[in-house]
Amino acid sequence: MPAPFDTPFMQRALVEALLLAGLAGVLGSWIVLRRFAFFTHGVGTAAFPGLVVAGPAGVAPQLTALGAALVYAGGVEWLARTRRVASDAATGLMLVAALAIGVVLASDVFASGAGVDRLLFGSLIGLRDRDLWLTAAALGGALALELTLRRAWLARGFDPTTARALGVRVALADRALLLAVAVAAVVALDAVGALLVTAVLVIPAATVRLVAPSVPSLQLGTAALAAVESVTGLWLAYELNIGPGPAIAVLGGGVFAAVVAVTR
Repeated sequence: MPAPFDTPFMQRALVEALLLAGLAGVLGSWIVLRRFAFFTHGVGTAAFPGLVVAGPAGVAPQLTALGAALVYAGGVEWLARTRRVASDAATGLMLVAALAIGVVLASDVFASGAGVDRLLFGSLIGLRDRDLWLTAAALGGALALELTLRRAWLARGFDPTTARALGVRVALADRALLLAVAVAAVVALDAVGALLVTAVLVIPAATVRLVAPSVPSLQLGTAALAAVESVTGLWLAYELNIGPGPAIAVLGGGVFAAVVAVTR
């Protein structure tokens, strides 16, 4: 491998970046089409309470973060399904609750340590083989859901009224999509951190959405753009001695702004 990808830690970072690009292609497209961007950001941030209790409890942080993310996703889905609270309002309410619980636990209950900081902001160059396997498993699960529920996701996203009339189980499909997004956000914690999950899962899809004529082209274009941005961000982070997560986020935001300006 050419420099700087000739070292083991950079090679692990490269593999993780490409796996996350695959997740962005499969799930990021649906996140943008279904307007789940705020929810996706919230899932990563809502994992904060789980990250706080992981170290003192001696449990893998991904496991406790996933538990917190599933509680958050279930709460948002339940509030939105009752139709008493709008979806964005439900996301905001659950996000504030999760952050408040995390702050209380970190300040008064648990000695969380520095591990929480690393998972909040990510460290692509500090990954272990276990992190790669978790991301690969999440990508495999997302692909399986895509093959199984693609028709339902399309129908629910473009014409929900007709989808129900045709007998499509939109509620089950919605829960599966929210679960997949929660899992994807959790496995991305080690790489880009809870606060920058949208840099990988949302920004590339939002960029390609400006020019993509169809869902397949949106998915393929998102995966390709996410891969290019992640690899370039890794290279810039190495050369400039900055964090890989912020580098990828800034690069993705710049590309999005450029595409908006060109297509305006």
